[in-house]
Amino acid sequence: MSGILRLPCRMASSCASLPASLLRPAAYVGGSWIQSSTTFPVLDPATGRELVQVVDCGPKECREAVRAAAEAFRSWRDVSSKERSVLLRRWYDLMIQNKDDLARIITAENGKPTKEALGEIVYAAGFLEWFSEEARRIYGDVISVPMKDRRAVVLKQPVGVASIITPWNFPSAMITRKVGAALAAGCTVVVKPAEDTPLSALALAEILLRYAADSVKRVSMELGGHAPFIVFDSADVDRAAAGALASKFRNSGQTCVCTNRFLVQKGIHDAFVKKLSALMGKELRVGNGFDEGVTQGPLINERAVDKVEHHVKDAVSQGAHVVAGGKRCDVGKNFYEPTLLSNVSTQMLCAREETFGPLAPVIKFDTEEEAVAIANSANVGLAGYFYSQDPAQIWRVAEQLEVGMVGVNEGLLSSVECPFGGVKQSGLGREGSRYGIDEYLEVKYVCFGGL
Repeated sequence: MSGILRLPCRMASSCASLPASLLRPAAYVGGSWIQSSTTFPVLDPATGRELVQVVDCGPKECREAVRAAAEAFRSWRDVSSKERSVLLRRWYDLMIQNKDDLARIITAENGKPTKEALGEIVYAAGFLEWFSEEARRIYGDVISVPMKDRRAVVLKQPVGVASIITPWNFPSAMITRKVGAALAAGCTVVVKPAEDTPLSALALAEILLRYAADSVKRVSMELGGHAPFIVFDSADVDRAAAGALASKFRNSGQTCVCTNRFLVQKGIHDAFVKKLSALMGKELRVGNGFDEGVTQGPLINERAVDKVEHHVKDAVSQGAHVVAGGKRCDVGKNFYEPTLLSNVSTQMLCAREETFGPLAPVIKFDTEEEAVAIANSANVGLAGYFYSQDPAQIWRVAEQLEVGMVGVNEGLLSSVECPFGGVKQSGLGREGSRYGIDEYLEVKYVCFGGL
């Protein structure tokens, strides 16, 4: 490949201020909005403007929230599954009714295009709908035992209070799917601290692995990924390029299941790179998420841009070729051009670390065994994708990839009905599906004697 494709960018406009009715600067604890002397600014990453000053929840507020949730749990634990179901369904209905306003909040705070923010709201609300139904399906078991005068029963009961840390890149989806499951099973508390304040995070996150050990707390963790996207010679190159675009550039590459490494077999390599670069030029538009036609908003902050730039410079210094993009965008300080690199090696930073930005590095490989080995070399394993039209290869690779979720000839795989989660250092447990609610339930065995 020769030459550099520059993708069109648009100057970031200043969106209209969010109305006061959509802003809640206080924290919600124990049924009341509470204030604090300490606040932090929420900034629009597209323009750098301050949207609002919100309460900085520290250890004190977090402990109060947990105490309030524990107190509420005393009565909530006895609420029938039918009542829980109705409440969750009502929450779902309210989210759908207010999806436009909620999407505006996400675009203002996160930067993603409004259309994508609307999709996130519908996706997030789907978890409430799903768990409103699952709340009525928390079944136990009757176990056959050898003693004639005994009966064995297994009950499932709520764990109790769930403290939740949710990431900035999918605020509504993560809060909703975790809180929805927790409410279906028991009780929950969500308190938002400022970024980069370890004391606040520490107080809220007693469930983190090293702090959970002392008190044997239940832990469910969805962490980072380093998703491989493998394109085999037998693949439909048009479908593979379209899937690559969808997988890589959603939220400007800032999701944990975004592809981070493209592994393309040598026979189809050049055709794939050409197709993907053409699609990027045709489909991607950088700008303020509120502007019509924009598909790529800003990165969350300037540090994120610095990381993408560092990965690109490192790759180019080691021989990678810039096919598209490759520099900061003049839209604003938090924007970086969607970038496609070829001639990438496994020694480059972008192949060894999660970039979390709009960078698509392409590594050429020879054999299936080589591709699987590269894909599995990471210490994380959340999502993985591959394109092939060989039925035997599809089964082999799907089983061999060390990830929790596999997309076969598909670049978007998240669904409320299916288990979301990873292996290795990508976390513990699953979200969504019928398995997701198990994270919030205790199994109790009851033995009846003398019958």
